[in-house]
Amino acid sequence: MGDTMRILQVIPVFSSLFGGPVGVVKSISKELARKHDVTIFTTSAINQYHDNQSIVKEEQRDGYRICFFPRVLRFTGFNISPTMTKAVKDTIADYDVVHLHSWRHYQDLIVRKYARRYSVPFLIQPHGSIPFIISKQCLKLIYDAILGSKVLRDAAKVIALSQGEAKDVKRKGVPDERIAIVPNGIDLSEFHRLPRKGKFRKRFEIAREKRIVLYLGRIHQTKGIDLLVRAYAKLRRLPKSAETLLVIAGPDEGYLYKVESLVNSLGVSESVLTTGFISHEEKLSAFVDADVFVTPSFYGFPVTFLEACSIGVPIITTELGDALEWIDGNVGFVTPPSPQKLAKAIHTIITDVRLRKRFSRNGRTIVETEFSIESVVNKLEKIYEEVAT
Repeated sequence: MGDTMRILQVIPVFSSLFGGPVGVVKSISKELARKHDVTIFTTSAINQYHDNQSIVKEEQRDGYRICFFPRVLRFTGFNISPTMTKAVKDTIADYDVVHLHSWRHYQDLIVRKYARRYSVPFLIQPHGSIPFIISKQCLKLIYDAILGSKVLRDAAKVIALSQGEAKDVKRKGVPDERIAIVPNGIDLSEFHRLPRKGKFRKRFEIAREKRIVLYLGRIHQTKGIDLLVRAYAKLRRLPKSAETLLVIAGPDEGYLYKVESLVNSLGVSESVLTTGFISHEEKLSAFVDADVFVTPSFYGFPVTFLEACSIGVPIITTELGDALEWIDGNVGFVTPPSPQKLAKAIHTIITDVRLRKRFSRNGRTIVETEFSIESVVNKLEKIYEEVAT
């Protein structure tokens, strides 16, 4: 690669409670910092409603600098921070490129404004948030028409995670030459020393003979968890499936009460475990002990898929949301979004040892060859250099 660049990454929040994009920014910033000067601008939000500070704070982590700016208001996803606005205005001209990890956020607007003023190229990476998914559809439509289209128009490149997301971006009027497909990646060094097998079972008192069907992610309406619960109730009635446990792990985003109500109504409460938010170490332990990882619906490119593959856990998803072409028949299954079909796919994996081992081997291989953080960052570096020249 070429000379050292000054790179600004901008993301609205940087707490692990907010899911995948936070981990992505951590990983790519750590890898970029091996050769470049990397800074992250974010807010001090620790969850949807609370901040952990009222003043600007700076930290050094893994070779990069991170600046936390207090927010004064959160409105429909907008984390408004006047101190961040001032910092962007005062310093954006010092950077060679700005990489925005958001869509329909306050940060997009201030970066666009000052990047244009000082002729600094910026990239925008929506992380699966382009489609109108369930909530606030009217507001999103208005935002896209008035403001969002301008952000996309002025971005030097729009980073899509997959062919499917690239199509979503193109439908917003972005031409092919300004769309780049860069998948998520993971730092494989984090998986060299995994928790010992059985640690998650011991932590949550799960019997050794239980096969674990794992969902791990935000407890949100868009994730299709209701479909998984209905499929699990059908799975319990299939041969050799009585000794299974459905584990639903992750922070509640207002949907847990509906999940628990469905679990109770279907009579499977004694074989469903909800853990709430779990730490990174506990997440790895859950993957180590899981027999299959199920995410019924997703948008973008979940890092949890790569984490599961790196540990050798087969994946099942459905056609309900986005699609990743490398999953079906290779590292797991993609099924129609019906409880019967999903239950059959889970049953096939947990009862077929040879198939589970094949999916496990394939998962490890594909992560090592295609989705390592090194290969992903190499692609990003080439894009940065292209737009910065």
